[in-house]
Amino acid sequence: MSGIIGKKIGMTTMYNEEGKNLPCTVIEAGPCVVTQVKTDEVDGYSAVQIAFGEGKEKNTSNALKGHFKKAKTTPKTDVLELKGFETELNLGDSITVEMFEEGEFVDVVGTSKGKGFQGVVKRHGFGGVGQATHGQHNRLRAPGSIGNASTPARVFKGMKMAGRMGGDRVKVQNLKVIKVLADKNLIIVNGAIPGANGSSVIVEK
Repeated sequence: MSGIIGKKIGMTTMYNEEGKNLPCTVIEAGPCVVTQVKTDEVDGYSAVQIAFGEGKEKNTSNALKGHFKKAKTTPKTDVLELKGFETELNLGDSITVEMFEEGEFVDVVGTSKGKGFQGVVKRHGFGGVGQATHGQHNRLRAPGSIGNASTPARVFKGMKMAGRMGGDRVKVQNLKVIKVLADKNLIIVNGAIPGANGSSVIVEK
């Protein structure tokens, strides 16, 4: 599946042809540089490695510096391997938002916002005690019973309890491309995507 690396800019709204106001996300996608082309003969499989985002020399290892130098580009922050590009790509080629067309559907992969350690009401949508009658003065957001009695005398794995929430890899599928602004390297999709503003995302065709 071909795609491109980008950065989430933020959300806005746009009107469609019927006059309906649509929630949209603005993504700065590319330009990405081809830093390696893998072939069946050399690597055992076919793929294209692309890189995005300007990185600092001091934060880049010597091995990666040489890797980027082969592609005649500066150090990058994000590197990704993808398959299924329609056109043949060579080392040093640039991939832009022009690979997308308005009206087509894409999948977006990102890292969701980290929420830290959360309770069961926020993490799993528990309802709490409800009306808090019969002396339940301090049990409003408590998880309640978590296990059985002497049989099986243990808590089952996967029990919904408090814990770390967010910071997961999330894919949102079938988002419609509303507009492609090639001169500004922007793509606008209908709907929300995971992650905070400024975070890296992958847009897949």
